[in-house]
Amino acid sequence: MDSEEGSGLTVQKSRKMKQPEAIRPSPNIKEDKETEDMQKEALNRRNAWEPSVFYSLGNEMFSFTGQEISIRETLDSFGAVIWPAAVALCQYLEKNQEKLGLLDKAVLELGAGTGLVSIVASLLGAWVTATDLPEVLSNLNFNLSRNTRGRCRYTPQVAALSWGHEVQQNFPSSIYHYDYVLCADVVYHHNFLEELLITMQHFCKHETTLLWANKVRFPSDLAFIENIKNVFNITLLEEIPHEEVRIYQATLKK
Repeated sequence: MDSEEGSGLTVQKSRKMKQPEAIRPSPNIKEDKETEDMQKEALNRRNAWEPSVFYSLGNEMFSFTGQEISIRETLDSFGAVIWPAAVALCQYLEKNQEKLGLLDKAVLELGAGTGLVSIVASLLGAWVTATDLPEVLSNLNFNLSRNTRGRCRYTPQVAALSWGHEVQQNFPSSIYHYDYVLCADVVYHHNFLEELLITMQHFCKHETTLLWANKVRFPSDLAFIENIKNVFNITLLEEIPHEEVRIYQATLKK
């Protein structure tokens, strides 16, 4: 598989691969200072201690929805580390589960990384498709399987997804419909913010709700927030000052 390098992020060129099911089944019974800052943050988070989060041999333990969740991390890529916005979004989903009503909803996660957000959404009863770049999928699939088998109403799916214009070819909008699109820390120092916005717009129908959590690190993050307002109606749901994380809700403009 060919690849393109850019700002520390590898984007795989598309090729034929198995796509996720579009119909919900029956329930189960570039190196620069900003890139260096991201790498340092990943290492710092890997060596830190936070309440209710324990680090041991590349694993983090969480408790959500009454279930213990064990996440395997690696330092191979930014997508293999748990970032603060993912934890914040999980907390928001759990705290607002009655209002959101994820039970039996079709949910797509963009840039799923280690899978924590997708796991929590699955535990809350959603039918989840977790997507990321091909090189992230092995660890993503491992974490999803380990933490959802026998616990969830639906078995979560994993699919390769590169953001951009070819998303329509691989995920036709006439077939793939989602009630919620979830994103956590997908906006940072990389060259594919335009492609990310295209992908968000593609998957969000007028009845779809986008829930996006992000730590604000760089001026480009703020610029993306302004750009997304051109396409979506956006509401700030929650702000976590000590983590510099914001959680937004967005719906496609009519």
